[in-house]
Amino acid sequence: MYVIRLPDGTLRVPHGVLSDPGTGDAQIVADAYVEIGPDDPDYERLLAGSLTEAELEDKRRGWRAGNDDLERTFEEWKAAREDD
Repeated sequence: MYVIRLPDGTLRVPHGVLSDPGTGDAQIVADAYVEIGPDDPDYERLLAGSLTEAELEDKRRGWRAGNDDLERTFEEWKAAREDD
């Protein structure tokens, strides 16, 4: 998950919620985003690594386009396993 910079300057920051973190057996119950503004103490630090929604979509397109070789290799491996 990435920090997303919205057009109005607000940052959408990933936030996870753990189930019963005190037991040592915590599991992620939810992954969500919270929005913060320039008045938040972490704003400047998070702003430096943030992406716009368009930049994030460009990254996703690149991942999908670059995934073809990996997907083909997996399908070949899977087909070989089905013969066993």
